[in-house]
Amino acid sequence: MTIGIALALGAVIGVMLGLLGGGGSILAVPALVYLVGLDIGQAIPMSLIVVGIASAVGAVPKVLARQVQWRLAAIFAATGIPATVLGTAIGRHLPQPVLLTGFALVMVVAGIRMLQDKGDTGTACRAGDGGINWRRCAPRSIPAGLIVGLMTGLFGVGGGFLIIPALVLMLGVEMPIAVGTSLLIIVANSAAGVVSHLGGGGIDWAITTAFVGTAIVGSLVAGHYGTKLDTKRLQRWFAYLVFVVAAYVLADTIFLR
Repeated sequence: MTIGIALALGAVIGVMLGLLGGGGSILAVPALVYLVGLDIGQAIPMSLIVVGIASAVGAVPKVLARQVQWRLAAIFAATGIPATVLGTAIGRHLPQPVLLTGFALVMVVAGIRMLQDKGDTGTACRAGDGGINWRRCAPRSIPAGLIVGLMTGLFGVGGGFLIIPALVLMLGVEMPIAVGTSLLIIVANSAAGVVSHLGGGGIDWAITTAFVGTAIVGSLVAGHYGTKLDTKRLQRWFAYLVFVVAAYVLADTIFLR
């Protein structure tokens, strides 16, 4: 039963990463806590392992297609990795109800972001010749990288639901490039999060392996067929699911404990 849940959850996460460059990982921690029965100290590093590996696999076709902005990914990673370590350190001193409440609020923000996506693009990083103005772009990337890294360490989320809007809406990166760049940033932050969580709660490798296997398959299949699907509608329905899960986490944490 437990392995079956991990297999199904991995498939969902992989599909969302392949289609949208993020999003599916927002369900990993609550599912591991409520469906598999793990404590949040175990769930966070397991979630990060799955998200990191699935993102790495999903990034390969983007890299081969040159749909990645390497310098922006490096800026996000350089700021996000130390923030991830800091988030992990803070999370170790917070009780599980506080972390779960914070996680639920992050889920609400993620759902709102998914529903608000209108396909607009920003201009902060664009130069007149179609290149990137790094004098304007780099300083605007640093705060976004810090926020995403902090949440990765605290809650075990990849942060794609924030990275994509930051790249597209704030910095003006085209959507295909934003998805590929987001996946690379998620890999870097997830790796930092896993390392900083080592020595904490034990990792159930059987569940993690099942999780990773279907996440990789889901990411590859979604990446291949994603152009044929209405990703906007999928994102909208996924946002509604995120709201439902967030409401359950809040109700369970605040009223049922």
